[in-house]
Amino acid sequence: MSGIGHDRRGAWRAALACMVTLAVAMGLGRFAFTPMLPIMLSEGKLELAGGGLLASLNYLGYFFGAVSCAAIGIKASSMVRGGLLATAALLVGMGVLHSFIGWGVLRAAAGVMSAWVFVFASGWGLRRLAETNAPMLAGVIYTGPGIGIAMTGLLGGALGRWGSEAGWIGLGLLAVVLIAVIWRVFDDGERVATATGGAAAVPVAAAGAAGSASARSDAIWLVALYGLAGFGYIITATFLPVIARQALPGSPWPDFFWPLFGAAIIPGALIGARAPVHWDNRLLLAAAYALQALGVVFSVVWPTIAGFAVGSLLLGMPFTAITLFAMREARRLRGNAAAGLIGYATASYGVGQIIGPLFAAPLAQRTGSFQLPLLVAAAALALGAVLFAVVWSKYRRPLAV
Repeated sequence: MSGIGHDRRGAWRAALACMVTLAVAMGLGRFAFTPMLPIMLSEGKLELAGGGLLASLNYLGYFFGAVSCAAIGIKASSMVRGGLLATAALLVGMGVLHSFIGWGVLRAAAGVMSAWVFVFASGWGLRRLAETNAPMLAGVIYTGPGIGIAMTGLLGGALGRWGSEAGWIGLGLLAVVLIAVIWRVFDDGERVATATGGAAAVPVAAAGAAGSASARSDAIWLVALYGLAGFGYIITATFLPVIARQALPGSPWPDFFWPLFGAAIIPGALIGARAPVHWDNRLLLAAAYALQALGVVFSVVWPTIAGFAVGSLLLGMPFTAITLFAMREARRLRGNAAAGLIGYATASYGVGQIIGPLFAAPLAQRTGSFQLPLLVAAAALALGAVLFAVVWSKYRRPLAV
């Protein structure tokens, strides 16, 4: 059959292009700092507290980027392309500049770009999948961060053998190559977007009970508990190679736990996207939080190669699934008017990410161990799991639609 509603090739082009886009913006632009941090520490260019501050500046940039998206009226494809080019330049800049202030500016800017690209690429990609009648490919898009994280883990450590400057510049050049491959895909669907006012209609049930006490309570809980996810995972996600090197001195394995975390995101995203819509998002979030809490605990109670491997898998698999379930819950509560709730939830998540490294790095530097910060992070995730289950049990009745 022909027609844009059955354009399977166009659907795959869009899904794969957005996958690569998120790999560049999130995996390289946002999380390349994780495998590069131990190299910069060993070179004496940073202390651990300074590394934590640079990480938090990146997450602060992500926070401001996320909350500013609603005020931006630029075409999605232009925002994606501009953000990708800026991401590549900022990666190269980390290898060219040699001042802490300069690095701070670059990491904050990279956070802004990663948020903009994530939001606008997600919107563009989901619109294209709706136009091409292939919404089931959404999971492919959200494997991108995992693929990018795996790449940074494997390539960052290898390139870093020639020094952190070579590592950063090499990752920036890799970003340029990937951007060139997908550049023209973002011309797809422009004619349709223009004809429909910039967005395809996506069938989403309107939340008829959005103003009910139950819906308001669920929305407040979603915003608050989503922040616990940001805090709970980010300490491990920022310092995993450093933590593993402390526990396994002289071992070659610490450089592989971060790529393993990224690889675990891929099946998690695909499985999460296929979760039946009638399953309760609050219980799915509770299960995902519990898995991440276990992953964090494993690195504390079992600081061996096997322990870090299992912990990386458990932390990584629910990573983007948590985002998918949270966004799905926001749409259950507010229907097509969910943008505001999504923005509040994203901001809460961003605050959790900012606090995590600022809390963990100075404490670890004083005590010589990440044990206490990791236990606090695991406790935050476990609390989130319990509270999501409590909210589900208190408000079991589905919203009227």
